[in-house]
Amino acid sequence: MHSQHTVQELLERARVHINGSQSGDIQVHNDQFYDRILTEGSLGLGESYMDGWWDATQLDDFFFRIHSVELDKAVRDTRLMLNGFKARLFNMQTPSRSKLVAQRHYDLNNDFYAQMLGPHMQYTCAYWKSAKSLAEAQAQKLDLICRKLQLKRGDRVLELGCGWGGFAHFAAANYGCSVVAHNISEQQVAYARRWCAGLPVEIKLEDYRDATGEFDKVAAIGICEHVGYKNYRTLMDVAHRRLKPHGLFLLHSIGNNASVTTGDPWFDRYIFPGGMLPSVAQLGEAMDGLFVMEDWHNFGVDYDRTLLAWQENVDRHQAEWEKIFDERFFRMWRYYLLSLAGAFRARTIHLWQIVMSKHGLLGGYEAVR
Repeated sequence: MHSQHTVQELLERARVHINGSQSGDIQVHNDQFYDRILTEGSLGLGESYMDGWWDATQLDDFFFRIHSVELDKAVRDTRLMLNGFKARLFNMQTPSRSKLVAQRHYDLNNDFYAQMLGPHMQYTCAYWKSAKSLAEAQAQKLDLICRKLQLKRGDRVLELGCGWGGFAHFAAANYGCSVVAHNISEQQVAYARRWCAGLPVEIKLEDYRDATGEFDKVAAIGICEHVGYKNYRTLMDVAHRRLKPHGLFLLHSIGNNASVTTGDPWFDRYIFPGGMLPSVAQLGEAMDGLFVMEDWHNFGVDYDRTLLAWQENVDRHQAEWEKIFDERFFRMWRYYLLSLAGAFRARTIHLWQIVMSKHGLLGGYEAVR
């Protein structure tokens, strides 16, 4: 009873009630839940949800309330401390270790991702400024990137981390660019090569650190969350070396309010091994002396809506995948997407697009929104 009382007091700080009926309330099905949360922190919360020990009336609202009062800081998480200690001693995102997230997450199943993400195969935040659907919002995000990079016909573009090839395809087909893209996910590379066939696009099954050549523009869309804090400078160095003197570099990344050296233990185990979110300070230090920051755009509120759209797509097609993925997988996936939606809604994490130049554009850079 002591554990239950402690957890109940913590949750009430976030206006969350146990066995309540409001949108952010939770229903507890196993009384061991309380001890597990207090002893295992974030990992215990996520695993107990996967195990069916608790549910939420509206999971994204539960996490919005939790993050709004920074309740995670009230529960000591020894695994987070251990991961942080290891991250300070070792580079957890070496070329060999970086392949782990590709094998566990991005190589999951291309057809599953296609149904979740939609026709543009964009696994990053959509831009909902004037869009009415996920497909429209992702097309607008891709066009936003192209306009921020001031792409023009004949430009040679380097993409560091390319997903399923959506940006490379869009830039080549709509702006007349040639694109060289690097990715370490075998499944994504195979998909991207098929999709971009016939376009001036080369998809390389290589680490971003292996990029060579000189380019008019460089894009890094959704890779910075995977490179690790010890490699932020390396990512910037690669972009700087490969960019022509008067070119532009765009970095699209989820960002954190505080500087960290490790990721959330549950996400590290089940979703993005080795992943972590950079802060303004960490990215500023990484670009120090290399780039002029021309524009910094935060539209993280759009990620909330994007994540909800992805979850709606998963729910719509779940029956088609139940022969391949079990109920625990779908609970894991729901926890993943909706917990992030709540965090973006609470403004504890963000989506940044940063445009950089080597020497500063003469006459200045006109921000694109």
